[in-house]
Parts: sequence; C-alpha cells; structure tokens
Amino acid sequence: MAVGTLFAFAVYLLAMLGVGLICFRQTSKHADYVLGGRRLGPAVAALSAGASDMSGWLLLGLPGAFYAFGMNQSWIVIGLIIGIFLNWQFIAKRLRIYTAVSGDALTLPDFLDNRFRDRSRVLRIISAIVILVFFTLYTSAGLVAGGVLFEETFGLNYTVALWIGAAIIVGYTFLGGFLAVCWTDFIQGVIMFLAILIVPSMAIQSLGGLGETAAQVGVINAEFNNIFADTSFLGIVSLMAWGLGYFGQPHILARFMALRSPKDIPTAQVIGLFWIILAMYGALFTGYAGVTYFADAPLENPEAVFLQFTQVLTNPWIGGILLAGVLAAIMSTVDSQLLVCSSVISEDFYKGLLRPHASDQELVNLGRISVIGVALIATLLASNPEAGILTLVSYAWAGFGAAFGPVVILSLFWPRMTRNGAVAGIVAGALTVIVWKQLEGGIFDIYEIVPGFILALIAVIVASLIDITPSIEIRQEFAQVRDRNIEY
Repeated sequence: MAVGTLFAFAVYLLAMLGVGLICFRQTSKHADYVLGGRRLGPAVAALSAGASDMSGWLLLGLPGAFYAFGMNQSWIVIGLIIGIFLNWQFIAKRLRIYTAVSGDALTLPDFLDNRFRDRSRVLRIISAIVILVFFTLYTSAGLVAGGVLFEETFGLNYTVALWIGAAIIVGYTFLGGFLAVCWTDFIQGVIMFLAILIVPSMAIQSLGGLGETAAQVGVINAEFNNIFADTSFLGIVSLMAWGLGYFGQPHILARFMALRSPKDIPTAQVIGLFWIILAMYGALFTGYAGVTYFADAPLENPEAVFLQFTQVLTNPWIGGILLAGVLAAIMSTVDSQLLVCSSVISEDFYKGLLRPHASDQELVNLGRISVIGVALIATLLASNPEAGILTLVSYAWAGFGAAFGPVVILSLFWPRMTRNGAVAGIVAGALTVIVWKQLEGGIFDIYEIVPGFILALIAVIVASLIDITPSIEIRQEFAQVRDRNIEY
C-alpha cells in the first residue's frame, strides 16, 4: 500500500471524526440528534440527500452494472432522475410544512402517527418495524461495499475490512447525530462528485476520446452500445421503476423535514438535481469505459471497476483522494441509515410506546446506543462477501418505496385518507415486495417495487373509502397545510 493512498485515507477519516466532535457539542436535545433542529440550509440538505441516497452504489454498484451489461442499464438512470425531480417538486415542501404543523414530527412514523391521530399506536409500530427490517438490510449493503473497498485497497481480509469500516462510520454518527451526518454528507457529496467526474474523464481520454471508446466497445460487444439490447417492455419498466422508490425513503424524506424553511426548497432542488445528474452519468461512463480498458483482463468483480481505475490511472496521492470518494459514498448512506434506525428506536418505540415523558438526555443516550446495536446486526448480515451490493440495495429500496411511497403521497395530497388506509398500504407494500422477491419466471421477473407500489396504492384507497370519514380536526389540519403550501 502506497504511503500517499494511506495518508489521504487517514486525513479524510480524521476530518470526518472531527466533524462528529464539533457536532457533538451542538447536540444536546433529542430533536437536534434526530433532525438537527430543522436548521439545514439548501446546499447542505441537497448534497446530504444526494449523498445519502447514492452511497457506494453510485461508485461501485452502478458502474459495475454498466461494465457487465452495457448501455441498457441507462433506464435505471432515467428512472432515478425522474423520481428525484418529482420528489423535490411535489413531496419536499408539503412534507416540510406538514411535519412541522402536525405535532412537530421528527420521524416518518411520528408524522404518520400525528397525521392520523392514531391513539392505538398501531401505525407507528408497523411503520417502525418495516423501517428497521429494510434499513438493516440496506445498511448491510453499505457495509459490504466498505468491506470490498478496504479489501481491494489495503489487501485486508474481508471480515477485518468490514469491521474496520463499520467502526469508523459508527464513530462520528454516535457522536454528532443528524448534524454530523448531514455535514459529513455535504463534504462527502463534494468528494464523490469530483471523484465520479475525474475517473471516467481520465479513462475515456486514455482510450482516445468518447468516440474511440464507443467504437472499441462496439467491437467487443456491439449490443453494449444499444440502450434497447436484451430488454423487453417489462424489463424497461423494472429498471425505470427505481424512480418510484424515492417517495418512500425515510433517510431522504428526513432531509426535507430538516430544512430550515420551505422557501429553501427550490434552491435545494436545483443543487440536488445538478449534482445527481452529473454524478450518475459519471458512474455510467466509468463502467462503460471499463469494458474497453479491461478487455484483455476482465475483472472478476464488476463492482470493482471504479477501484481498479483509481489504481491504474492515477498516482498514489490522487488515487488515495479518489478512493476516499468511494469511502465517502459508502459512509454517507450508512450513517443516515443508522441514524434513522436509531431515531425509530428512541423516538417511536421508546418514547412513543414506553416512556412518553423521557428526558432529552435519556433519548439522546438511547439513540447513541441504538446506533451501535443496529450497526452490529448489519455488520453480521454483511459478513458474506459474495452478497452483491446492487442486489441488497434493490431489495431494501423496493421495500421502502412500496411500503411508504403511496402512503406518503396520499397522506400529503388526499384529505379522505385514514389511519386504516395507511396501515393497509404499508403492510400490502412490504409483504408484496417480500413475497414477490422469492418468485421467478414470467411476470415475477419484474422488479418487485412495481407490484408492491401498485397494490399498496390500491390498499390505501380501498381501506380509506370503506373506513369512516376523518375527523374535523384532521381535515382542518390538512386544509391548513394546503393553504401554507400555496403561500410558500
């Protein structure tokens, strides 16, 4: 291991822990630890949302998909960009307003509980369980990526590498909570952005330009240049359906909730879209260039194409910085997932069900302990190095998108929706994804988020319509949010 690479890693990791220590001093209240006191600026919120969304999938999973299958994977990128735009355009502002108006909700289960005045706490419990189950899987995907990074870069045993990566991420999340997560995500987002633009640019230039790269890819496999190669209508729907997932991702929705003002959302939307579009096309061309560059010695692990480029195209100092970008991508999502799980345990289970009058310090301490507990479980789940990053992410992404997407959309835009409708939607979406994932062949090859989202949407509507009409109090609050949304 070159000294330059090791030094770049060390500086980066110390900087992240430094941010955690700084934010530790600003995190005394539970609301600070869970949602940063709702004082995020638009740039931090946008890059934090993007970085926590993309994770190691952006620099490892997505380039690997293009390296292995070619341009037909572009449908994922198209679907994600559409989903991101719609999420910022229609969900962000109304959710920010509604969570503040409806009992100053700090988490998604907290919001749903307040929105529907669920005194039984059934809705809170079910939504919290779904979050813990799928986020533990999602977190394990990030830790697999971290293990692959340390294994490929430092030659460590995978298990050792996995535990080192987990310990680093837990460190600053444990200390600084939401503020530490968002500020480290902001820094990580900048590093990721530079890394994913620099690497493919260098690779394509070394191959003689984009035209020459495309020509060489065509010689190796002509279908790799065809966006419709080996695709069907259902296949394209499956890939584009990734965009549906954005409406139900708790860690992304938390950034909307934490913005200091709904007036900041248009600015945050522009920054977020600019970042994500360029970053995803950088990932696309990283994998695409790898098809030609590594033609004589194909990679055993397609998801390592970015890592290999950093080693063959750059000197150790630059390579260390670029590899820090991969670590940044991984850390930026895992920390967010750990924090959401921690928030669910402290806010929704402990305070919501067991100790409604628990002190701020008690809740903050429990939140920190929960970070460690969830990280341990996720690390054990990630102990299999053969677990594909994209496979794990796609499963968790579908689970959240189907379980919460329709519920969030209708809770914000349909005044007739009821508590029973929300429960039915979450259960229908989550169970459909779990069952569909186990089936194969024919229609069952379609990405599980599609049937999950559709059935959850139907379940919400049907269960709400056969239920009693929401109370006057709930309808008045809905009207208040609608009016404020128009004002902003």
